[in-house]
Amino acid sequence: MGFPANGSSDKPLKFLIYGRTGWIGGLLGKLCESQGIDYEYGSGRLENRISLESDIANVKPTHVFNAAGVTGRPNVDWCESHKVETIRTNVVGTLTLADVCRDKGLILINYATGCIFEYDEAHQIGTGIGFKEEDTPNFTGSFYSKTKAMVEELLKNYENVCTLRVRMPISSDLTNPRNFITKITRYDKVVNIPNSMTILDELLPISIEMGKRNLTGIWNFTNPGVVSHNEILEMYRDYIDPNFTWKNFNLEEQAKVIVAPRSNNELDATKLKTEFPELLSIKESLIKYVFEPNKKTGGA
Repeated sequence: MGFPANGSSDKPLKFLIYGRTGWIGGLLGKLCESQGIDYEYGSGRLENRISLESDIANVKPTHVFNAAGVTGRPNVDWCESHKVETIRTNVVGTLTLADVCRDKGLILINYATGCIFEYDEAHQIGTGIGFKEEDTPNFTGSFYSKTKAMVEELLKNYENVCTLRVRMPISSDLTNPRNFITKITRYDKVVNIPNSMTILDELLPISIEMGKRNLTGIWNFTNPGVVSHNEILEMYRDYIDPNFTWKNFNLEEQAKVIVAPRSNNELDATKLKTEFPELLSIKESLIKYVFEPNKKTGGA
């Protein structure tokens, strides 16, 4: 999409990945190993331009992947009381990396977030009308989301950046505390709202292919369609634990136990589905990549 290709036949692929200690960064390294792609993790701090330039000089990558960022521990409420740290990594760091990559003629695949929208009059729950790539973010309820919306707007000006809007990531590893399914099975109560979500087992290999194709611009990086908390927990009960039970509460009740509001939305995945027609809907992907491989009961 307008940026010169790097991974040509005369120059084998070499990925430089930021976010070694993170969930997505770790999975990316494993995927590169399984696909026989040469890769190294960046050792520089994102906000330190000289250290990034040093990484690029040493590694000589064809593509750079950024899976580093502050999401907060145990959740985004951390960002509300650590605003400068959040800005340093999510805004200053990401922009610095994009700028260095542009200087060096490199594509940056940036794992961003789709938690910058919330259902509104034009995009109501249950209508199937999702937010598109060109829509302006309308959710600023959490400081985390606010910084992510700011940086996405600025990155639009970098023709070398591929921005992937990840939402509520899920993987087949149901022991991982970052996994959306693992999170909601451990909550005392959950809300029940349909959302777009990202099945990493299906979508991370697609992100590597996007790098190979030198795709840039903003992409809603979710499986098509929506799934609600209760629908996921029903699958969990049917496939994993027949004795599993849960309780619901509404947004007003949820607001009493969290610091910052949470984003709920549907993203329109038409652009991604057009580029990758094999992409499964969220419910199909959940069954194929998450619940069938982990099946412990008779199944649905």
